[in-house]
Amino acid sequence: MKIPHIVGDWQVLFRPEDHGNYVNDHTIVKGSDGAWHLYGIASFGRRAYDERWFVHGRGERLDAPMEEVGRSIDRGTLAWAPCVIERDGIYYMFYGPSPTSLAVSFDMREWYGHTVTLRNEPLMAAHRDHFVLKLSENEYLMYVVGVHERKGAVSCFRSGDLLTWDFVGFALTSGDDAPLKPGWGAMESPFVLKKDGLYYLFITYTDSSAETYQDTLVFCSADPLQFGQYNGGNGGAIPITKLQAHAPEILEENGETYITTCGWLHRPNPNPGTVSIARLLWK
Repeated sequence: MKIPHIVGDWQVLFRPEDHGNYVNDHTIVKGSDGAWHLYGIASFGRRAYDERWFVHGRGERLDAPMEEVGRSIDRGTLAWAPCVIERDGIYYMFYGPSPTSLAVSFDMREWYGHTVTLRNEPLMAAHRDHFVLKLSENEYLMYVVGVHERKGAVSCFRSGDLLTWDFVGFALTSGDDAPLKPGWGAMESPFVLKKDGLYYLFITYTDSSAETYQDTLVFCSADPLQFGQYNGGNGGAIPITKLQAHAPEILEENGETYITTCGWLHRPNPNPGTVSIARLLWK
């Protein structure tokens, strides 16, 4: 097992101007044009229910600011926490809140709505913040924030084609001793990566207060379907570390690993209104 550490200062990666005054939960993916593309929640308001489109940024490198391209998924309804993954030259964008929405694109600029099916999940098990992990050419796992037994949880689904997903269980749950219990669950923005045969789950754990807004817990498991039950450190799953970042993405470029952070203007952020980036070192 290795422990991730944030090193150095946070630098501004993207600051919207024309299509919002902040960026919240986001996704960053390498495009067929060789550039990095960012899609993130944006608005000019102060409430989650003002968030109805994604701002699109583009940059050649992760160590330089991105340019603002425009809006995506501006359809007049809520649009939260996108995740983009490429398969056979097509980009799939999953986003919430529930029911899960899917849009597809060839060029990462024009997005077309498409039907996606989630099967057999319990009630309230998949209501926002999707993340897709590719295991092989025909096997994908999707992690979605939900509620299980009235407490926060991360659901897990499996698919072979990115269009039909089967519920396979809860990858992470909250126990009775979990310190945060808002009605929507305190878990946000899961991100899972595989490193040296182990799986690392980054999950922002917050009740949206300023005190917890940037708390991201990291769990480690040999099984990507099971990270245990979190009880605040009192038995059960123990985080290997806590990082100060909100809804982070973990990225690699030129042998370096990076972490991002973001969030509302009225909550802590090292560079308010932006997506910021810093180096991540594994020790």
